[in-house]
Amino acid sequence: MSIERRNFPQFFITAPSPCPYLQGRVERKVFTHLVGHDARSLNTQLSQGGFRRSQNIAYRPACDGCAACVSVRVPVNTFALTGSFRRTLKASADIDSTVVKSEATSEHYSLFRSYIDQRHSDGGMADMSVLDFSAMIDDNFVDSRLVEYRVRSDGNRLAGAVLIDILGDGISMIYSFYDPEERRRSLGTYMILDNIARVRRLGLPFLYLGYWVRGSRKMDYKARFLPQERLTADGWVLHKETRS
Repeated sequence: MSIERRNFPQFFITAPSPCPYLQGRVERKVFTHLVGHDARSLNTQLSQGGFRRSQNIAYRPACDGCAACVSVRVPVNTFALTGSFRRTLKASADIDSTVVKSEATSEHYSLFRSYIDQRHSDGGMADMSVLDFSAMIDDNFVDSRLVEYRVRSDGNRLAGAVLIDILGDGISMIYSFYDPEERRRSLGTYMILDNIARVRRLGLPFLYLGYWVRGSRKMDYKARFLPQERLTADGWVLHKETRS
């Protein structure tokens, strides 16, 4: 009698490196490869377990003595707009969002470059070349899309874009970038609200936002989208608080 062997993913751990979110901390990540015909289903399973995707790698923090990075997702059917969110939607009423293939163009890279140079010039993506950018957008084995945000009242100008993964239970927002001069619109917030609506239209339950990092001002914005579920040692736990 033969025993059928199944292909389980192999996991690896990175060497310690400086934490990009909390000064003076050191981070490590556990990761695996998302390749082959099982990549799409594995991406969903790992996202449910708190992993994030970068190209063909799925990773999650594995830091000694620190659990500041918390995976968060929005249950879209119970999410309710605040007054601030309604103002954000109104400010971008002249923007059209369109889902396109995840293929990088020179127009995308030009916008990305402006965003990085003005918002994150000291970050890990500051040195990304056009080839690096193309690899981030194009190279994957999962079900990914790019959502473009164009200003209808300004000649269909590209104002923002977000790379998303379609999962079995929702959408995961992988990376977004936008015109840094569009401050009045709060485009980062607008793109999250737009994808909450997109998940609802798909009839799926969750929008995955990645990691909320307690104590990091960069990640404070994710805590605004309530109610939300946060992944703990006891599983996904619903988090609510009073909002204005």
